[in-house]
Amino acid sequence: MTAPAPTIEAVRALRQALGESIRTTPLVRCAGIELALDDGTRVWGKLEFLQRTGTFKARGALANLHALSQEQLARGVTAVSAGNHAIATAFAARALGSTAKVVMIGTANRYRIDACKTYGAEIILVDDVHEAFDVARSVEQEEGRYFVHPFEGPEVATGTATVGLEICEQLDAFDALIVPIGGGGLMAGIASAVRQLCPSVEIIGVEPSGANTMRLSFDAGEPRGIERVRTIADSLGAPYAMPYSFELCHANVDRLVEVDDLQLRKSMGFLFQRMKFAVEPACAASTAALTGPLREHLAGKRVVLVFCGSNIDWDTFAEQVIVED
Repeated sequence: MTAPAPTIEAVRALRQALGESIRTTPLVRCAGIELALDDGTRVWGKLEFLQRTGTFKARGALANLHALSQEQLARGVTAVSAGNHAIATAFAARALGSTAKVVMIGTANRYRIDACKTYGAEIILVDDVHEAFDVARSVEQEEGRYFVHPFEGPEVATGTATVGLEICEQLDAFDALIVPIGGGGLMAGIASAVRQLCPSVEIIGVEPSGANTMRLSFDAGEPRGIERVRTIADSLGAPYAMPYSFELCHANVDRLVEVDDLQLRKSMGFLFQRMKFAVEPACAASTAALTGPLREHLAGKRVVLVFCGSNIDWDTFAEQVIVED
């Protein structure tokens, strides 16, 4: 391992230290999904779209800033994001008395850009995600700001492991867990915690087929990148994997599946009809996996879906969603 995996003791300590800065999000029985499947599968949803800032990202951002010195907090932080991580970093900076200068992709949803501004962040817009990382590194070097990585490092994993801790505390027993994967920061933490607390659970990751960075990395046995992100699930569009999150995923994830944009769009409609959830494409990924490539494999089992977040405006949702009769 590049660094040790977060221990459950460290995860519990962080969760206590963050206090009410982080919500313990609901784990709810998804009767609407169960009725549609009609195969005996029991489904629970971990509603991280009810987390502060609208996604799980607040957990990792706060964990990172919580570990900084007062001197570093005074210098500020920077981050790269299609939106959700930028919002979370801006939120964490304000919560801990720091400042944020974030680099966002020019095609980012306007709702997300406005949310960053609401938390007081300075925003730099660039053309693509590869350029974004270069610009953020320049800000880090020139201004002395701390770079809050969107998915890599022990702090991120310890932060996202609090999701896994909560799930295992909220549900006595379950057979499988489905988690969306972008860069792997969410899965790295959740999988590490769940593997320690509920070792028999099958842990499954789902990626967009147009951003299957983790699949390529698993196949190669080491972190790999992709040339271009080709999916509407922009918050799952990591251009490459990195050592720490890759190693935690590789050690703890039992299976990876892919879903395409059509499946994501149909799952957005399915969740709107069946659960009254209006979610972004990334948030629909776990449902797309359950109702698609994993349907037969998980039939009759107790399944937890992680709904990673949903920062989307109505116009974009209406444009992307497909509602089937």
